[in-house]
Amino acid sequence: MAGLGLPLHLATLLTGLLECLCFAGVLFGWPSLVFVFKKEHYFEKLCEPDAGLIGNATEQADCKVQDERFSLIFTIASFMNNFMTFPSGYVFDRFKTTVARLIAIFFYTTATLIIAFTSAGSAVLLFLAMPLLSVGGILFLITNLQIGNLFGQHRSTIITLYNGAFDSSSAVFLIIKLLYEKGISLRASFIFLSVCSTWHVARTFLLMPRGHIPYPLPPNYSYGLCSGNGTTKEEKETAEQENRELQSKEFLSAKEETPGAGQQQEARSFWSYAFSRRFAWHLVWLSMIQLWHYLFIGTLNSLLTNMAREDKELVSSYTNAFAFTQFGVLVAPWNGMLMDRLKQKYQKEARKTGSSTSVVALCSTVPSLALTSLLSLGFVLCASVPVLPLQYLTFILQVISRSFLYGSNAAFLTVAFPLEHFGKLFGLVMALSAVVSLLQFPIFTLIKGPLQNDPLYVNVMLLLAILLTFVHPFLVYRECRAWKESPSAIA
Repeated sequence: MAGLGLPLHLATLLTGLLECLCFAGVLFGWPSLVFVFKKEHYFEKLCEPDAGLIGNATEQADCKVQDERFSLIFTIASFMNNFMTFPSGYVFDRFKTTVARLIAIFFYTTATLIIAFTSAGSAVLLFLAMPLLSVGGILFLITNLQIGNLFGQHRSTIITLYNGAFDSSSAVFLIIKLLYEKGISLRASFIFLSVCSTWHVARTFLLMPRGHIPYPLPPNYSYGLCSGNGTTKEEKETAEQENRELQSKEFLSAKEETPGAGQQQEARSFWSYAFSRRFAWHLVWLSMIQLWHYLFIGTLNSLLTNMAREDKELVSSYTNAFAFTQFGVLVAPWNGMLMDRLKQKYQKEARKTGSSTSVVALCSTVPSLALTSLLSLGFVLCASVPVLPLQYLTFILQVISRSFLYGSNAAFLTVAFPLEHFGKLFGLVMALSAVVSLLQFPIFTLIKGPLQNDPLYVNVMLLLAILLTFVHPFLVYRECRAWKESPSAIA
């Protein structure tokens, strides 16, 4: 194992990156796919007679009912993408990596096959296919995030890198759109994605652990190809017990660390963390920013159609521009490197003062959380201005802020709470934020109906919601200040 350790780790890292980059988050390339669906006349029968007829050579005007159907599909799919993360996290924690990945492969393959064999007459099947696709994708992400544990002090960078790759996979639907315009059918593209499931299966058994990748990584840890050659079962159980004890100590507050050794070993329950103020404000932070992102992505086709005054060529051009900017994998590692650098800086201070490592890690998240809120604020402001060329800047801010959002979310949960509860807490925060994301459909209906395509009032409300997210990094900053002034003040 000693000889194969690093090459195996790198192979696992790179194939996981490829998996997240090409498959996990394709749902967020929805605007590109909507353009193709409209070309294929999906839900066009619901339009009014003057909104265009199937087979008519003239360009179809904006159809409110058709747009509402596509918005509803994305609302349900994005809801399931988040809400099912909680049971998915439980499955991952309870049944380990192999079972979780096999479920992901089943969902993903089923979804791609359904989309491959749908047509305008069976477009309603998209209500089943897209949620399955999103749940399969999020399971791929969850099982890959643990790979960061293989790389020690670069863990936050790896986690944010994977989240960036997840965001970037939305470009897959752009590739499908471009292939469609070159004559490659939608069916052929999705059958190809279905066939790729054989690669997912091979990676599951050859390059991934049967259980979980522990952190810190024990000596001679083995998995995948080398799982038969490393530590014995008894040694693994001993290492896992030591890791659990280490994590329990590491994430105890400074106040809890001061009493005797018996109390030091006492770990808090999952629900005590789930009902904490820290988790509650993190939920508000994630939910508000995510709601705006989902609303923007789900209604982008309709937004561009209105701004371009129903010029289909212009809409196609801006849709391509949006998809081309969706390479968050190039941006997300900046966030992780920022957190890792700050963590190392605070750790040096902690060694001098003998302070809690948990608070040190927590302090390193403050700039990342605040910067994410700031980027999201700029994104909202640009998107609220109905000037088409300005949307290029909007697209750039959107992908940067979204990459920071999910990277910061995952990284914050790993350092602010015990690792043994990560899967459940990650799932819970995503599930609860999913409930908030359901507001995107009534908001879209409000804009299309009573507001008559004027989103000004909605944008003002969303701007205020984004401003509220600055409370979260401020409160975390206060915790850090309280720790520096009086370590016993942290509860």
